[in-house]
Amino acid sequence: MALLITRLLLAFVFALAGAAKLADRAGSRQAIVDFGLPSSLASPLSILLPLCELAVAAALIPAATAWWGAMGALALLLLFVVGIGLNLARGHKPDCRCFGQIHSAPAGWKTLARNGILAAIAGFVLWEGNGGAGPSAVAWLGTLSTAQLLALVMGLVVVGVLAAQWWFVVHLLRQNGRLLMRLEALEESVAQGGGAAPSGNNGGVASGLAVGTQAPPFSLSGLYGETLTLEALLSHDKPLMLLFTDPNCGPCNALLPEIGRWQEEYSEKLAIALISRGDTAENRTKTSEHGVGHVLLQKDWEVAEAYQVVGTPSAVLVAPDGKVGSRVAVGPEAIRDLVRHLTKPQPPIPVTKKIGELAPEVNLEDLEDNDVKLEDFRGEKALVLFWNPGCGFCQQMLPDLKEWEENPPEGAPNLLVISAGTKEANEAMGLSSPVVLDQQFSVGRAFGVGGTPSAVLVDEEGKIASEVAVGAPAVLGLAGASPTK
Repeated sequence: MALLITRLLLAFVFALAGAAKLADRAGSRQAIVDFGLPSSLASPLSILLPLCELAVAAALIPAATAWWGAMGALALLLLFVVGIGLNLARGHKPDCRCFGQIHSAPAGWKTLARNGILAAIAGFVLWEGNGGAGPSAVAWLGTLSTAQLLALVMGLVVVGVLAAQWWFVVHLLRQNGRLLMRLEALEESVAQGGGAAPSGNNGGVASGLAVGTQAPPFSLSGLYGETLTLEALLSHDKPLMLLFTDPNCGPCNALLPEIGRWQEEYSEKLAIALISRGDTAENRTKTSEHGVGHVLLQKDWEVAEAYQVVGTPSAVLVAPDGKVGSRVAVGPEAIRDLVRHLTKPQPPIPVTKKIGELAPEVNLEDLEDNDVKLEDFRGEKALVLFWNPGCGFCQQMLPDLKEWEENPPEGAPNLLVISAGTKEANEAMGLSSPVVLDQQFSVGRAFGVGGTPSAVLVDEEGKIASEVAVGAPAVLGLAGASPTK
C-alpha cells in the first residue's frame, strides 16, 4: 500500500506539472532560456519535457510499468536538481515554472529540496525492483465494500470541489492583479498630465516592459537577405514602432493594408518595423502585396519574449534614445490607438526665453496659500525649478534635491519650485524651499519649458541667466550640485 500511495503521488505531481507546462508554453520556453539553455532548444523542449512528464505519470499507475515510470521520474528529477544546483551555484535564481502558471517562483534551495525529496520517493519504488512496485492502482478497488466505495467516491468529489475552488481563487487573484496593474498604468498616465502613450490593451493588462527601460537589442534577417538591428532602425531620430505579427494570424493579415498606409503616410514622424516569423517566401508574398517594408524574421519568439509580447498582433514603441516608450498594445484596435497617439498634431513648442531677457512674471500661491512672486528674489540669483510630483524622473531626483537644500554649495542660488499636482502631493515631498502651484503649467510655457524636471537660472536683476536645463543631471549642474547616482 505504501508503494501504491508513493506511485500515485508521483503520478499526480508529474501529470500536473506536464499539463501545466503544455498550457503555458510561452512561460516554459522562457524558463528553459532562463536556466541557461540555448534559445534554439527552447521551443522543442517546451513540448518534449511536459510530454515526458505525462508519459512518466501514465507509466507509474499500472503495476506492470511502474518500475520503469519510477526510473523515468528519477532521471527527470535528477536532471532538474543538477540544473537548479548549477544556477544557484552561479548566484542565478531564474523563475522555476515547474507547474506553469499555477505556481511560478524563483528557484531556490526549497525548490532543490522539493525535487530531492521526490527523487528519494522515486528511488524507493526502484529499490523494490522490477515487479515489486506494489499492487495495481485499480485492482484493489474490487476488494472494497460498497460503503468503502461510496466513501472513496465522496472523498474524490470533495477533493474535486476543493481543487475547483482553489483554481477559482487563483484566477480571481490573478484577475485582481491585472486590474491593479491597469489602475497603476492609468494613474501614471494621469500623473504625467495625460501625455503618456496609451497602454493599448483594449482595457486589459498593461503588459510589456516598463516605460523608460532600455529596449532589448536585436539583429534579424529581412525578407531579401539584409540584416537589420534595433540601432539601425533608430538611426533616423524618429520613434520606432515594433509590430509583432505572424503570417498565420488572421487579424495580423487583416491589418497589413493599414500598416502599408501608415509606413507611407507617417514616414516623417514614425518608423514602423514588422517582426514576424515563419517562412520567408510566405511573409514576402503577404507583405509585398500591401507595400509593407522593414519586415524582419525572428527564429521563434525570442524577440517577442524579450519585449514581453505574448500575442499577435501587438506593438510597442521605442523612443529615439533606445528606451521603451509605451506598454504593449495588443490587438488591432489598440495598435490603431497607439498610431493615432503618435501621429496626432503636436502642440506648438514653447518659445524659449533668451539669456539677458527679462524673466516672465511669476505670481502664484504657495502651499500655505501665500502669494509668491519672482520679484521677491530680486537682488539674489534664483533657480526656477519646474516640477511635478507625479513625474518619475522628478521622484528619482528628489533625494539629490533635498541633499542640495541641506548642504547648498557656496554661491548657490535660491530655489523656487513651480509645481503641478495637488497640494498634498507637493507637501509630501518635504522640500524646504518655496513651492508654488501652477496646475496649468502656464508659467512653464512662458519660460519656454516643455517638461519636468527643468530649470532656468534668473540673475539678481530678474533676467534670464541660463538656457533651459532639462533632466536631473542638467538641473543639478545648474544648481551647482552633482547627482549622487
